[in-house]
Amino acid sequence: MLGQTICGRYRIIRQIGKGGFGVTFLAEDTQRPGNPQCVVKQLKPQSDDSYTLHHAKRFFDQEAEILEILGNHDQIPRLLAHCTENQEFYIVQEYIKGQDLNQEVFSKRQLSEAEVIKLLKQILEVLAFVHQKRVIHRDLKPSNIMRRESDGKIVLIDFGAVKQVTTQIANPQGETQFTVAIGTPGYVASEQANGKPTLSSDIYALGVICIQALTGIHPDPRRRGFPTDSKTGEIIWRNQAQVSPKLANIIDKMVRYDYRQRYQSADEALEALKTLLPKKFLIGSGIAAVLAISLPAISIFKPPTPESFLQYENSNFGIKIKYPQSWQRQDINNPVTKEVVAFVSPQQSDVDKFKEKVIISVEEFSGTLDEFSKSSVQEIKKNTPDANVSTSETSFANKLGKELVFPGKTGENSLQNLQVFTLKGDKAYVITYTAEKDNYDEFLKTVEKMIKSFEIQ
Repeated sequence: MLGQTICGRYRIIRQIGKGGFGVTFLAEDTQRPGNPQCVVKQLKPQSDDSYTLHHAKRFFDQEAEILEILGNHDQIPRLLAHCTENQEFYIVQEYIKGQDLNQEVFSKRQLSEAEVIKLLKQILEVLAFVHQKRVIHRDLKPSNIMRRESDGKIVLIDFGAVKQVTTQIANPQGETQFTVAIGTPGYVASEQANGKPTLSSDIYALGVICIQALTGIHPDPRRRGFPTDSKTGEIIWRNQAQVSPKLANIIDKMVRYDYRQRYQSADEALEALKTLLPKKFLIGSGIAAVLAISLPAISIFKPPTPESFLQYENSNFGIKIKYPQSWQRQDINNPVTKEVVAFVSPQQSDVDKFKEKVIISVEEFSGTLDEFSKSSVQEIKKNTPDANVSTSETSFANKLGKELVFPGKTGENSLQNLQVFTLKGDKAYVITYTAEKDNYDEFLKTVEKMIKSFEIQ
């Protein structure tokens, strides 16, 4: 195919993808100034009998009409041409220069809740246009969601609709049948796997992407996959993520096993997500000008409002603690890390990229306090070999405890950690405070109040 010209004008440069549905090429438009690049998708039907080819051509033309309509959106590749040559079908689309979500995020780290909310909003806004046209994408996954290099916008690519051309055959009565379920393992909803996709099938796939971003777990069952409830079929994931109940509830509804219990379209999911987005209140320029003129010399002192604290209690672990009302509580109950709950500080500004947090862990331990302290220091040294760990005795939950102070690092952020712990019975109770090094002292008094309020029942 290299060097060949498709549809009379698109010269193949190189192959950029291959799958069960056909081959994708990078090409150049020989009839436009500068020969701009484009994408050519070669689609091969499962059968070459006359019945199949006749109905494949009809179906192919219908799908091209759909892609033409969708291409009117700035964040969906435009359809440039479609043609049939030598009983093979070709789709020519706009080339999107950028990187997909696999390259952008999933190859690096887990995303924070704020990052997932932002990404989810960006994708839903494009998907809402698709659903308004009553079109189902059918193959949403990280590699089909691009971040365009020129403006940083999300672009949806590789709609599964065109793949139907390659997976359908026709019997002598002209009835069309599909031989392969469209979609990617791990992202495909049950009804789509059974050949009956709905708009909410896309919502399911997008919810799975969010869980993948929050947990770092790949959903493909052939790899690790997500654990599911044996009775309900629902995905079990919250214990693997640092996530608020509000966002977790939205994602849970997106990935319900029964499609009737999900959000029924991207618009509906977007409305639910808006309840989590920050509201910005702006003062009009006219009002601001009046205030500036009428109050030039008045300085109003307002004493800071004391921080209000809420009570957290977990009867399963027999613990209580007070935490600031402005901090976000995240229930974890992770059987692997032994983390029970986390309290996350509010974002201080638009440039605040790291939220301070306090995590409570409860784990089985039958040794002495000094032995637990020694093992804790060893674990810190294993992760940060050059860490200077300061160790001292303290009073914690009305018992003798230990306090560790040590540095850390995540990405470009230099961190400072405070960890206090004590033993009761055969369990170790641990509170860990993590903050950016420069902001460590700012929250220290608040954290000390939390530690002082901690009770073991």
